[in-house]
Amino acid sequence: MDARARLVRWYRENARDLPWRKTPDPWAILVSEVLLQQTRVEQALPYYRRILDRFPTPEALAQAPLSELLALWQGAGYYRRAEHLHRSAQRIAERGFPRDFEGLRALPGVGRYTAGAVASIAFGQRVPAVDGNVRRVLARVFALEDPKEAELWRRAAAWMPEEDPGSWNQALMELGARVCTPRAPRCAECPLKEVCQGRQDPGRYPRRRRQKSQDWRLFALVAKGPDGYLLARREEGPWAGLFGPPLAEDAADLLAAYGLGEARVLGELRYALSHRRIRAQVLYARLPAGGAALEAHPLSAFARRVFQFAEQALAEAETGEALLAVALPAAGAGAGGVEPG
Repeated sequence: MDARARLVRWYRENARDLPWRKTPDPWAILVSEVLLQQTRVEQALPYYRRILDRFPTPEALAQAPLSELLALWQGAGYYRRAEHLHRSAQRIAERGFPRDFEGLRALPGVGRYTAGAVASIAFGQRVPAVDGNVRRVLARVFALEDPKEAELWRRAAAWMPEEDPGSWNQALMELGARVCTPRAPRCAECPLKEVCQGRQDPGRYPRRRRQKSQDWRLFALVAKGPDGYLLARREEGPWAGLFGPPLAEDAADLLAAYGLGEARVLGELRYALSHRRIRAQVLYARLPAGGAALEAHPLSAFARRVFQFAEQALAEAETGEALLAVALPAAGAGAGGVEPG
């Protein structure tokens, strides 16, 4: 039996039971692929169900404000994906669903991989879809230590069978996710073991490229008034479109921007994104009026962690503690969470 046929048979016998594999609906498949761009399968599942329950068609999402989608997206990370999905829904509602790679590629935020996945799975178009898992499988099968993207896509296209390209692409993804893993691959179970040129030393392919984490130091202002908290909408960066405490790299500028003269330094919150380590000095101040309810606004996971940190620090603070000038070094530290992604 041809190695490609063995892989497809293995996939059909061993594939995980995932809801987007049970539907030919291109909208459902697009939603799943957008979520899976930067989110693990297990984490993506509840978001997938919530989004499709609320927005079963692109027209339903196109008619809703972005804030509704962002509220459902909270905690999934990489919020720009939600904005792109909303814009894609608007374009689809206006022009119809594109049915080929080129048309899908023109949708906002849809890259080469996502377009290839949707085109092959939903429309049976014979185009490859090279994600991180497929990249690793191809590098090992063809013993490519430092493959260029163009070469990987060329090999993926040339290796595709003529029939059922959607199952083939998903089979490669599934193999990379469950058998041909980055560490401790289970080569003895692999349906491609007889043709894999890198089987003797799989850890060599592809060569790992380490990305350095960047430190991001900032101040986060938790200001509370009689009606709730001071909230700011982020216009750019990892939480674009979401609300949270006002942030700035200079404490004096942060307070001045909101007409506040002083604030209490509650401590340092450490938080990690994929390739960025955040060290946030959390400040607390009282608002003489106003504020907003947190539950009424879509918040990032980082924003929720800041508010939790502030509430805990205030609860533990000694009665009568004096306000500290924000220019002074902050005392204390707190451990943060890790946003998926």
